[in-house]
Amino acid sequence: MGSYPEPPVPKTARLTRISTTASGGEAALWRAVGARWRQLFGDFARLGLSFEWHEVPPEAEVDWAPSFHPDAVELCLNLAGTAEVSAAGKTLRLEPWTAGFYRQGRPGLEARRLPGATHHFITVEFAPEFLSRHLQKSSEDLHPLIRQAIVGTPSGAMVATPESINVRQRELVLSLRQPPVLASAQDLWFQAKAIELMGEFFFQPASTEELFCHRHQRVARDRVDRVISILKERLTDPPPLEEIGRQVGCSPFYLSRTFSKETGQTIPQYLRQLRLERAADLLRSGSFNVTEAATEVGYNSLSHFSQAFHQHFGCCPGLYPMTTSTQKAAAEGSEC
Repeated sequence: MGSYPEPPVPKTARLTRISTTASGGEAALWRAVGARWRQLFGDFARLGLSFEWHEVPPEAEVDWAPSFHPDAVELCLNLAGTAEVSAAGKTLRLEPWTAGFYRQGRPGLEARRLPGATHHFITVEFAPEFLSRHLQKSSEDLHPLIRQAIVGTPSGAMVATPESINVRQRELVLSLRQPPVLASAQDLWFQAKAIELMGEFFFQPASTEELFCHRHQRVARDRVDRVISILKERLTDPPPLEEIGRQVGCSPFYLSRTFSKETGQTIPQYLRQLRLERAADLLRSGSFNVTEAATEVGYNSLSHFSQAFHQHFGCCPGLYPMTTSTQKAAAEGSEC
Protein backbone atom coordinates (compact mmCIF):
# COMPACT_ATOMS: atom_id res chain seq x y z
CA MET A 1 0.00 0.00 0.00
CA GLY A 2 3.05 2.21 0.16
CA SER A 3 5.29 2.93 3.13
CA TYR A 4 8.10 5.31 3.96
CA PRO A 5 11.01 4.56 6.32
CA GLU A 6 11.46 6.73 9.38
CA PRO A 7 15.14 7.81 9.75
CA PRO A 8 16.63 8.14 13.23
CA VAL A 9 16.26 11.44 15.06
CA PRO A 10 19.24 13.68 14.31
CA LYS A 11 21.28 15.20 17.10
CA THR A 12 20.56 18.76 15.99
CA ALA A 13 17.76 20.45 14.12
CA ARG A 14 17.37 23.86 12.59
CA LEU A 15 14.17 25.89 12.67
CA THR A 16 13.49 27.23 9.19
CA ARG A 17 10.70 29.55 8.22
CA ILE A 18 9.39 29.41 4.68
CA SER A 19 9.29 32.96 3.36
CA THR A 20 6.54 34.00 0.98
CA THR A 21 8.74 36.84 -0.20
CA ALA A 22 11.31 34.53 -1.76
CA SER A 23 11.61 34.69 -5.53
CA GLY A 24 10.97 31.77 -7.87
CA GLY A 25 7.56 30.65 -6.64
CA GLU A 26 6.65 27.97 -4.13
CA ALA A 27 9.20 25.49 -5.48
CA ALA A 28 11.93 27.95 -4.49
CA LEU A 29 10.35 28.42 -1.07
CA TRP A 30 10.57 24.71 -0.27
CA ARG A 31 14.02 24.34 -1.84
CA ALA A 32 15.23 26.96 0.63
CA VAL A 33 14.74 24.42 3.45
CA GLY A 34 16.21 21.54 1.44
CA ALA A 35 12.82 20.10 0.52
CA ARG A 36 11.66 18.57 -2.73
CA TRP A 37 8.44 20.10 -4.07
CA ARG A 38 6.42 19.31 -7.16
CA GLN A 39 3.09 20.59 -8.32
CA LEU A 40 1.13 17.54 -9.38
CA PHE A 41 -1.71 19.52 -10.91
CA GLY A 42 -3.45 22.86 -10.85
CA ASP A 43 -3.01 26.57 -10.72
CA PHE A 44 -4.36 28.16 -7.55
CA ALA A 45 -4.65 31.62 -9.07
CA ARG A 46 -6.40 30.41 -12.25
CA LEU A 47 -8.34 27.28 -11.19
CA GLY A 48 -8.61 27.78 -7.44
CA LEU A 49 -7.13 24.29 -7.02
CA SER A 50 -3.60 22.96 -6.54
CA PHE A 51 -2.23 19.47 -5.83
CA GLU A 52 1.34 19.52 -4.50
CA TRP A 53 3.85 16.85 -3.45
CA HIS A 54 6.36 17.61 -0.66
CA GLU A 55 9.38 15.78 0.68
CA VAL A 56 11.13 17.46 3.62
CA PRO A 57 14.45 16.19 5.06
CA PRO A 58 14.53 14.94 8.67
CA GLU A 59 16.99 17.50 10.04
CA ALA A 60 14.77 20.52 9.38
CA GLU A 61 12.05 21.84 11.66
CA VAL A 62 9.99 23.87 9.21
CA ASP A 63 7.53 26.67 9.84
CA TRP A 64 5.36 26.34 6.74
CA ALA A 65 2.39 28.55 7.68
CA PRO A 66 3.53 31.45 5.46
CA SER A 67 2.99 29.23 2.39
CA PHE A 68 -0.80 29.14 2.90
CA HIS A 69 -3.00 31.33 0.69
CA PRO A 70 -5.33 33.79 2.50
CA ASP A 71 -8.85 32.39 3.12
CA ALA A 72 -7.98 29.13 1.34
CA VAL A 73 -8.75 25.66 2.69
CA GLU A 74 -5.90 23.18 2.52
CA LEU A 75 -6.24 19.41 2.90
CA CYS A 76 -3.03 17.70 3.99
CA LEU A 77 -2.65 14.01 3.17
CA ASN A 78 0.23 13.07 5.45
CA LEU A 79 2.14 9.93 4.44
CA ALA A 80 5.24 10.16 6.63
CA GLY A 81 6.59 12.46 9.32
CA THR A 82 4.67 14.47 11.92
CA ALA A 83 3.26 17.97 11.60
CA GLU A 84 1.19 20.33 13.72
CA VAL A 85 -1.16 23.04 12.50
CA SER A 86 -2.65 25.31 15.19
CA ALA A 87 -5.28 28.04 15.42
CA ALA A 88 -7.20 29.63 18.31
CA GLY A 89 -5.72 27.25 20.88
CA LYS A 90 -6.59 24.09 18.90
CA THR A 91 -3.90 21.91 17.33
CA LEU A 92 -4.30 19.53 14.42
CA ARG A 93 -1.57 16.90 14.77
CA LEU A 94 -0.82 14.97 11.59
CA GLU A 95 0.82 11.60 12.15
CA PRO A 96 1.82 9.23 9.32
CA TRP A 97 -1.18 8.17 7.21
CA THR A 98 -3.57 10.76 8.61
CA ALA A 99 -5.40 13.60 6.90
CA GLY A 100 -6.59 16.96 8.12
CA PHE A 101 -7.72 20.29 6.76
CA TYR A 102 -7.48 23.89 7.90
CA ARG A 103 -8.37 27.39 6.75
CA GLN A 104 -6.05 30.35 6.68
CA GLY A 105 -7.54 33.46 8.30
CA ARG A 106 -6.70 36.54 10.30
CA PRO A 107 -5.05 35.92 12.73
CA GLY A 108 -3.35 33.20 10.76
CA LEU A 109 -2.39 29.58 11.20
CA GLU A 110 0.70 28.34 12.97
CA ALA A 111 2.25 25.30 11.34
CA ARG A 112 5.45 23.33 11.78
CA ARG A 113 7.00 20.14 10.50
CA LEU A 114 8.75 18.31 13.35
CA PRO A 115 12.35 17.13 12.88
CA GLY A 116 13.44 13.52 13.24
CA ALA A 117 11.83 11.90 10.21
CA THR A 118 11.63 12.48 6.49
CA HIS A 119 8.28 14.03 5.58
CA HIS A 120 6.21 12.89 2.62
CA PHE A 121 2.87 14.59 2.15
CA ILE A 122 0.45 15.81 -0.48
CA THR A 123 -1.49 19.03 -0.05
CA VAL A 124 -4.63 19.97 -1.93
CA GLU A 125 -5.40 23.67 -1.71
CA PHE A 126 -8.92 24.91 -2.47
CA ALA A 127 -9.96 28.51 -3.12
CA PRO A 128 -13.34 29.53 -1.63
CA GLU A 129 -14.73 29.98 -5.15
CA PHE A 130 -13.88 26.37 -6.10
CA LEU A 131 -15.48 25.06 -2.91
CA SER A 132 -18.59 27.15 -3.44
CA ARG A 133 -18.98 26.02 -7.03
CA HIS A 134 -19.02 22.34 -6.07
CA LEU A 135 -20.43 22.32 -2.53
CA GLN A 136 -22.94 25.17 -2.31
CA LYS A 137 -25.93 22.82 -2.76
CA SER A 138 -24.60 20.38 -0.14
CA SER A 139 -23.91 22.87 2.64
CA GLU A 140 -26.19 21.25 5.26
CA ASP A 141 -23.82 18.40 6.17
CA LEU A 142 -20.54 20.20 5.58
CA HIS A 143 -18.00 20.72 8.31
CA PRO A 144 -18.44 24.25 9.80
CA LEU A 145 -14.98 25.25 8.61
CA ILE A 146 -15.96 24.44 5.02
CA ARG A 147 -19.33 26.19 5.34
CA GLN A 148 -17.63 29.38 6.49
CA ALA A 149 -15.18 29.21 3.60
CA ILE A 150 -18.00 28.78 1.08
CA VAL A 151 -20.03 31.76 2.26
CA GLY A 152 -16.90 33.85 2.66
CA THR A 153 -17.40 34.53 6.36
CA PRO A 154 -14.39 36.51 7.62
CA SER A 155 -12.79 34.67 10.51
CA GLY A 156 -9.56 33.76 12.16
CA ALA A 157 -7.72 30.64 11.11
CA MET A 158 -9.43 27.31 11.84
CA VAL A 159 -8.34 23.67 12.01
CA ALA A 160 -10.38 20.45 11.83
CA THR A 161 -9.86 17.15 13.63
CA PRO A 162 -7.41 14.68 12.01
CA GLU A 163 -8.68 11.45 10.50
CA SER A 164 -6.88 8.21 9.71
CA ILE A 165 -6.46 7.48 6.02
CA ASN A 166 -8.06 4.08 5.54
CA VAL A 167 -6.97 1.38 3.09
CA ARG A 168 -9.37 2.47 0.36
CA GLN A 169 -8.31 6.11 0.70
CA ARG A 170 -4.63 5.13 0.58
CA GLU A 171 -5.09 3.81 -2.94
CA LEU A 172 -6.62 7.16 -3.94
CA VAL A 173 -3.82 9.15 -2.29
CA LEU A 174 -1.03 7.09 -3.83
CA SER A 175 -2.59 7.36 -7.30
CA LEU A 176 -2.18 11.15 -7.18
CA ARG A 177 1.55 10.93 -7.84
CA GLN A 178 1.12 8.77 -10.94
CA PRO A 179 -2.28 9.38 -12.55
CA PRO A 180 -3.47 6.26 -14.43
CA VAL A 181 -4.68 8.30 -17.43
CA LEU A 182 -3.19 10.00 -20.47
CA ALA A 183 -1.76 13.47 -20.03
CA SER A 184 -4.64 14.93 -22.06
CA ALA A 185 -7.11 13.48 -19.54
CA GLN A 186 -5.32 14.58 -16.38
CA ASP A 187 -7.14 17.92 -16.09
CA LEU A 188 -10.46 16.06 -15.87
CA TRP A 189 -9.00 13.28 -13.69
CA PHE A 190 -7.49 15.58 -11.06
CA GLN A 191 -10.61 17.69 -10.77
CA ALA A 192 -12.62 14.50 -10.26
CA LYS A 193 -10.15 13.44 -7.55
CA ALA A 194 -10.51 16.84 -5.88
CA ILE A 195 -14.28 16.33 -5.72
CA GLU A 196 -13.79 12.79 -4.43
CA LEU A 197 -11.50 14.04 -1.66
CA MET A 198 -14.02 16.70 -0.68
CA GLY A 199 -16.64 13.98 -0.39
CA GLU A 200 -14.33 11.87 1.76
CA PHE A 201 -13.21 14.53 4.24
CA PHE A 202 -15.31 17.71 4.19
CA PHE A 203 -18.69 16.36 5.31
CA GLN A 204 -19.96 15.55 8.78
CA PRO A 205 -23.46 14.55 9.99
CA ALA A 206 -25.54 17.37 11.44
CA SER A 207 -27.12 15.52 14.38
CA THR A 208 -25.58 13.49 17.21
CA GLU A 209 -27.55 10.42 16.11
CA GLU A 210 -26.30 10.78 12.54
CA LEU A 211 -22.76 11.33 13.81
CA PHE A 212 -22.88 8.11 15.85
CA CYS A 213 -24.28 6.21 12.86
CA HIS A 214 -21.63 7.72 10.58
CA ARG A 215 -18.82 6.75 12.95
CA HIS A 216 -20.24 3.23 13.24
CA GLN A 217 -20.31 2.94 9.45
CA ARG A 218 -16.78 4.31 9.16
CA VAL A 219 -15.49 1.78 11.71
CA ALA A 220 -17.21 -0.99 9.77
CA ARG A 221 -15.71 0.17 6.46
CA ASP A 222 -12.26 0.53 8.02
CA ARG A 223 -12.46 -3.03 9.33
CA VAL A 224 -13.50 -4.33 5.93
CA ASP A 225 -10.67 -2.38 4.28
CA ARG A 226 -8.22 -3.90 6.75
CA VAL A 227 -9.50 -7.41 6.01
CA ILE A 228 -9.08 -6.83 2.28
CA SER A 229 -5.54 -5.58 2.88
CA ILE A 230 -4.73 -8.70 4.92
CA LEU A 231 -6.14 -10.96 2.20
CA LYS A 232 -4.09 -9.19 -0.49
CA GLU A 233 -0.91 -9.45 1.59
CA ARG A 234 -1.46 -13.17 2.25
CA LEU A 235 -3.19 -14.23 -0.93
CA THR A 236 -1.62 -17.70 -1.08
CA ASP A 237 -1.71 -18.34 2.68
CA PRO A 238 -4.66 -16.45 4.20
CA PRO A 239 -4.91 -16.48 8.00
CA PRO A 240 -7.90 -18.17 9.66
CA LEU A 241 -10.96 -16.07 10.45
CA GLU A 242 -10.12 -16.01 14.18
CA GLU A 243 -6.72 -14.47 13.49
CA ILE A 244 -8.18 -11.89 11.09
CA GLY A 245 -10.74 -10.99 13.77
CA ARG A 246 -7.96 -10.41 16.32
CA GLN A 247 -6.07 -8.20 13.89
CA VAL A 248 -9.04 -5.95 13.15
CA GLY A 249 -10.40 -5.95 16.71
CA CYS A 250 -13.72 -7.80 16.64
CA SER A 251 -15.19 -11.29 16.93
CA PRO A 252 -15.12 -13.63 13.92
CA PHE A 253 -18.94 -13.79 13.88
CA TYR A 254 -19.35 -10.01 13.92
CA LEU A 255 -16.58 -9.59 11.36
CA SER A 256 -18.20 -12.07 8.97
CA ARG A 257 -21.56 -10.35 9.25
CA THR A 258 -20.03 -6.88 8.80
CA PHE A 259 -17.94 -7.95 5.81
CA SER A 260 -20.91 -9.53 4.05
CA LYS A 261 -23.05 -6.46 4.68
CA GLU A 262 -20.41 -4.05 3.35
CA THR A 263 -19.26 -6.03 0.31
CA GLY A 264 -22.17 -8.35 -0.53
CA GLN A 265 -19.77 -11.30 -0.33
CA THR A 266 -18.42 -13.61 2.36
CA ILE A 267 -14.72 -13.42 3.18
CA PRO A 268 -13.98 -16.74 1.35
CA GLN A 269 -15.90 -15.48 -1.71
CA TYR A 270 -13.94 -12.23 -1.70
CA LEU A 271 -10.63 -14.10 -1.32
CA ARG A 272 -11.58 -16.22 -4.33
CA GLN A 273 -12.29 -13.07 -6.33
CA LEU A 274 -8.94 -11.53 -5.37
CA ARG A 275 -7.08 -14.70 -6.35
CA LEU A 276 -8.80 -14.97 -9.70
CA GLU A 277 -8.29 -11.29 -10.53
CA ARG A 278 -4.62 -11.61 -9.62
CA ALA A 279 -4.34 -14.74 -11.79
CA ALA A 280 -5.93 -12.87 -14.68
CA ASP A 281 -3.33 -10.11 -14.28
CA LEU A 282 -0.55 -12.70 -14.42
CA LEU A 283 -2.00 -14.36 -17.52
CA ARG A 284 -2.49 -10.99 -19.16
CA SER A 285 1.18 -10.18 -18.60
CA GLY A 286 2.17 -13.12 -20.82
CA SER A 287 4.88 -14.16 -18.35
CA PHE A 288 2.88 -16.94 -16.67
CA ASN A 289 1.18 -20.01 -18.06
CA VAL A 290 -2.00 -21.38 -16.51
CA THR A 291 -0.27 -23.74 -14.07
CA GLU A 292 2.13 -21.05 -12.89
CA ALA A 293 -0.65 -18.52 -12.43
CA ALA A 294 -2.76 -21.00 -10.46
CA THR A 295 0.14 -21.85 -8.15
CA GLU A 296 1.09 -18.20 -7.72
CA VAL A 297 -2.34 -17.31 -6.32
CA GLY A 298 -2.65 -20.30 -4.01
CA TYR A 299 -4.50 -22.97 -6.02
CA ASN A 300 -3.12 -26.51 -5.58
CA SER A 301 -5.58 -28.08 -8.02
CA LEU A 302 -5.43 -27.00 -11.63
CA SER A 303 -8.93 -28.36 -12.30
CA HIS A 304 -10.40 -26.38 -9.40
CA PHE A 305 -8.63 -23.26 -10.62
CA SER A 306 -9.87 -23.72 -14.20
CA GLN A 307 -13.44 -24.28 -13.02
CA ALA A 308 -13.39 -21.21 -10.73
CA PHE A 309 -11.77 -19.08 -13.44
CA HIS A 310 -14.39 -20.10 -15.99
CA GLN A 311 -17.21 -19.28 -13.56
CA HIS A 312 -15.75 -15.84 -12.82
CA PHE A 313 -14.57 -14.71 -16.28
CA GLY A 314 -16.72 -16.82 -18.60
CA CYS A 315 -13.79 -18.52 -20.32
CA CYS A 316 -11.09 -21.03 -19.52
CA PRO A 317 -7.77 -19.64 -18.26
CA GLY A 318 -5.95 -21.17 -21.24
CA LEU A 319 -8.00 -18.94 -23.55
CA TYR A 320 -7.53 -15.76 -21.52
CA PRO A 321 -6.88 -13.22 -22.92
CA MET A 322 -5.51 -14.84 -26.09
CA THR A 323 -3.06 -12.04 -26.72
CA THR A 324 0.32 -13.75 -26.34
CA SER A 325 1.98 -16.50 -28.36
CA THR A 326 2.39 -18.63 -25.22
CA GLN A 327 -1.33 -18.55 -24.48
CA LYS A 328 -2.30 -19.15 -28.11
CA ALA A 329 0.02 -22.15 -28.33
CA ALA A 330 -1.33 -23.58 -25.08
CA ALA A 331 -4.89 -23.28 -26.37
CA GLU A 332 -4.30 -25.03 -29.71
CA GLY A 333 -4.65 -28.56 -28.43
CA SER A 334 -7.21 -28.04 -25.70
CA GLU A 335 -10.30 -26.04 -24.96
CA CYS A 336 -9.07 -25.35 -21.41
